[in-house]
Amino acid sequence: MKKYVCNVCGYIYDPANGIPDDGIAAGTSFESLPDSFVCPICEAPKSEFSPVE
Repeated sequence: MKKYVCNVCGYIYDPANGIPDDGIAAGTSFESLPDSFVCPICEAPKSEFSPVE
């Protein structure tokens, strides 16, 4: 599964880790995150994330 980076603050979403504090289990792909997902650091919308090359 690919990692995704927030274009606003640089936070990297790693599906291997998920975000347990926000109820997102390890192994949850970025594509599986709800459209209402926001960056846990700066609250940018999901649309502001890009795949890490």
